[in-house]
Amino acid sequence: MDRPAGSLISYMSGLVKTGGGINCAQGIPGFNPPEKLIEELKKCSELPVHQYAHGNGVIELRDLISSETAKHIDRDNVLITNGATEAISLIYLYLRKMTGAGFTTLAFDPVYESYSNLPRIYGDRFIPFEAPAGGSFDLEDLENTVKKEHVNLIILCSPGNPLGKIWSKKDIIKLHGICSKYGIFLIFDYVYSDIYFNEAPYLPYELIDERTFFVSAFSKMLSITGWRVGYLISSKENMQELVKIHDYTGLCAPSILQNAICGYLRKNDMGRKYLEELRGLVKGSFDIMLSALNSSGFKNPSIDGGYFIWTEIPPQFDNGFDFAIELYEKKKVGTVPGIHFSRNGNKFIRISIARNSDEISEAAKRIREFVRG
Repeated sequence: MDRPAGSLISYMSGLVKTGGGINCAQGIPGFNPPEKLIEELKKCSELPVHQYAHGNGVIELRDLISSETAKHIDRDNVLITNGATEAISLIYLYLRKMTGAGFTTLAFDPVYESYSNLPRIYGDRFIPFEAPAGGSFDLEDLENTVKKEHVNLIILCSPGNPLGKIWSKKDIIKLHGICSKYGIFLIFDYVYSDIYFNEAPYLPYELIDERTFFVSAFSKMLSITGWRVGYLISSKENMQELVKIHDYTGLCAPSILQNAICGYLRKNDMGRKYLEELRGLVKGSFDIMLSALNSSGFKNPSIDGGYFIWTEIPPQFDNGFDFAIELYEKKKVGTVPGIHFSRNGNKFIRISIARNSDEISEAAKRIREFVRG
């Protein structure tokens, strides 16, 4: 079949939502939110928090976020948004408006769909930069690329999506140095930073300056993707202009949901106990699926965390798009073709492992059966 227009994540997930099956396409957690968070939501339903929140976000929630940054920022550096996607879009719109025509964005291949498609929506240039799954990027090659392509913005996700690579402190400091040298803006997307398998990722709050932004959300850390509550962190100078744009685009994130999250985090040590349990659940499902893929002829790069396995399909199959379509048609398992994330992803698929172990075991069994014919 021809490749459908639009997001292949939405398309493949939509097949499951309408035709049934196991959704390993979309990054939807198959785990319940913390019970105490739901209790907070019920309590908030009886409070006078049903109207517009402050545009910048609930003050106490912004204080809690800033308190986690080792005092590198305060509440005035934090803006609550309608998910991390709105935060990235808001920053992009602001930078493009400030910089003018000829705006160019670079991200590390394979790239999350928003990073590459925001530039396409606005008719801007996007540069995918290949970096090894397990090692460091070539500093000289990256520097030559940003000079040659006149890059204005670099976006880095750690752990990544679709490739769950965690970038080292050394690499992040190098990257920040290149951006400072050439006047390039830098967005750190750390929406998956709580989902790591061994060592926690480095979060460079101390690097905050007028060209550096941070984006995250509560969606993954609390298993509430449907709540759409995220945030961005920036210098106060940038924040003044970001808030003006936010007033006309997102206005505010839902008041009752912000208050419920705030109450839960404040009373439960920022959710650390739940996060520890969640990491164990995700790692268990990751191990189940990885074992099945390894025994079925897939090639799997090093993965440090996040929700996904980025994997090369067995050699007897021609391309990842046909593989994903046929896998769903025959076995009702939804995955995403790798071509959605990389021009070199024709032989890859992305598999979400953010499901409970029983569901992942069944998906792994069906994938093995499909591969073996």
